Amino acid sequence: MQRRQFFHRALLAGAFTAAASASVGRAALAGLPEPVMATGPETAPPWTPPGVTGAGRPYRPVVTLNGWTLPFRMNNGVKEFHLVAEPVVREVAPGFEVNMWGYNGQSPGPTIEVVEGDRVRLFVTNRLPEPTTIHWHGQRLPNGMDGVGGVNQPAIPVGKTYVYEFEARRPGTFMYHPHADEAVQMAMGMMGFWVTHPKGRHPLINEVDRDYCFLLNAFDVEPGAKTPNINTMLDFNIWAFNSRVFPGLDPLVARLNDRVRIRVGNLTMTNHPIHVHGIEFEVTGTDGGPVPKSARWPEVTTDIAVGQMRQIEFIADEPGDWALHCHKSHHTMGAMGHDAPTMIGVDHRGLVSKIQRIVPDYMVMGERGMYDMKEMEMELPPNTFPMMAGHGQFGPIGMGGMFTLLKVRADQAPDDYSDPGHYAYPSGTVAYEYPGPVPDAHRPPAASGPSSASQALPQVRRPQGHAHH
Repeated sequence: MQRRQFFHRALLAGAFTAAASASVGRAALAGLPEPVMATGPETAPPWTPPGVTGAGRPYRPVVTLNGWTLPFRMNNGVKEFHLVAEPVVREVAPGFEVNMWGYNGQSPGPTIEVVEGDRVRLFVTNRLPEPTTIHWHGQRLPNGMDGVGGVNQPAIPVGKTYVYEFEARRPGTFMYHPHADEAVQMAMGMMGFWVTHPKGRHPLINEVDRDYCFLLNAFDVEPGAKTPNINTMLDFNIWAFNSRVFPGLDPLVARLNDRVRIRVGNLTMTNHPIHVHGIEFEVTGTDGGPVPKSARWPEVTTDIAVGQMRQIEFIADEPGDWALHCHKSHHTMGAMGHDAPTMIGVDHRGLVSKIQRIVPDYMVMGERGMYDMKEMEMELPPNTFPMMAGHGQFGPIGMGGMFTLLKVRADQAPDDYSDPGHYAYPSGTVAYEYPGPVPDAHRPPAASGPSSASQALPQVRRPQGHAHH
């Protein structure tokens, strides 16, 4: 079933349809909203409830990269959502599935969209094997709704449903995640996005043509395994946008000269410098609120620390296929091992034939760098994906992980989020090979004598009595 049809049918089912929200009376409060579930990895189209915008005017709905927005029902002026915390299986890349914990069939959970001033009621059902809570990261709310287990509330027992209720008091970009055994639960993928749209025109919040969001997350899944190692602190090997990795990530698309907003949240164990090619952007908001215009400046990379949200905006005024990625080089690669030695410059001559007598499929790897791996079609361990993958119109891309494309087209329809395919480059605008001779580089003569380098260095006297330092 197509996701558009899935949502349409879910919203038309009985008293839980938004169109029939006015008919839901007080007696219905005892009945839970039917949870809407989704498991597919595709990017769902933006979802706006028909005729229901809550406290404010109609808003531009967000598009969650390889995710979706959770529908709600109206109950006497309150927006009601139902989240189900449960084990899920997430397709991280085609052919690579990971056992995770998430919400409503997926990790990350569905995005929650509301309007400033909305009264929100959230039913949370726990189908995990242990207690949990939900913290509404960055929200202003009553202390007893903050979701820290043991501090603000008892943890939600297995099989039970708790209710959170508060007013969405300020517009902005937020997250939700557990604060109960979070070292396990967040490591297993329990997180989600929250967007509160402004009630009216806001002096610091622009109207945009496209509004995207995604979370940064990381997992340690050894090749052949299917469940993350929750005890890993630093040596992760799966770096993801919304629990998906390139080439399994969809592109972000825009019409030429669209104003585009991208909201990014970081729930990994390290910072991520997110870099966008081809444009300059401004950081216009954080989870603390809109950034004053006097504090904005043009950037092409913004560093997002752990637990932070960043909201960037730009005019998509350069057509093309532009890379969007984390600028930590290992974060744009696939499932890497951490114990492989560096073989660059190692002379394998005479060795390969001897090894192949014992291991016929043996091949030299890494002698000239790792570029050759982009084109290798080798058998992989079960349930993993290549370290470098994805092909463009000019050949293998050689990147993975936290990498996707921003595709800007003059002929993209205003509300069309479909992939327009490869960019048609105008004649003379692609880098090309120089056909002429290349002169030898002039190099200065090498310094003579083995001590010439050491003579330029200051001499250091070893302190007495510290022979082992």
